[in-house]
Amino acid sequence: MSLKHSYALIAPFYDAALGDGMNATRQRSLSALPEAPARVLINGVGTGLDLPHLPRQHHYVGVDLTSAMLARACRRAGGLEFRAVQGDVQQLPFADASFEHAVLHLILAVVPDPAACLREAARVVAPGGSVLIFDKFLRPGQRAPLRRLINPLLRRVATRLDVVFEETLVQVPRLVLEADEPALAGGWFRLIRLIRTH
Repeated sequence: MSLKHSYALIAPFYDAALGDGMNATRQRSLSALPEAPARVLINGVGTGLDLPHLPRQHHYVGVDLTSAMLARACRRAGGLEFRAVQGDVQQLPFADASFEHAVLHLILAVVPDPAACLREAARVVAPGGSVLIFDKFLRPGQRAPLRRLINPLLRRVATRLDVVFEETLVQVPRLVLEADEPALAGGWFRLIRLIRTH
């Protein structure tokens, strides 16, 4: 089953699984967006669970692989300046430096190639801009035998459990780490802020 097909099927249930319990963490991550109005990419916008927590002064573009997810996101946009775009976060349909900032919430551990997703975010964010990440990652050298055991099955239908963020970041030299803090589940979920340097 393709990722696009899987997420089209789970769109109606996605909010119940990832909604209220993560709202405070989403808000913590999004509080790092600047005050000055900017162009912000929501990479893997899903059903738009981030949208109610976004400051209203920015212009937002949300990208997702499926129209089912985007339809739900549009209903959540409220008074935001928001445009939905169907596309692949591993091959974004935007020119270089199209945005000042990007938000990658719960997407790097979903896509088949997290490094490609992060590279594309770095490409479309202008130098000096930020990339905000909220996701679950293994630490370098962490064994996590149960997560690794069920990963081959779960990654086919929903998410990966084996992504090591440090191994992903090293493949994207344009981005440098500015902040990294534990968020949920004993630090399995992390809030990470990167800066695009050049």
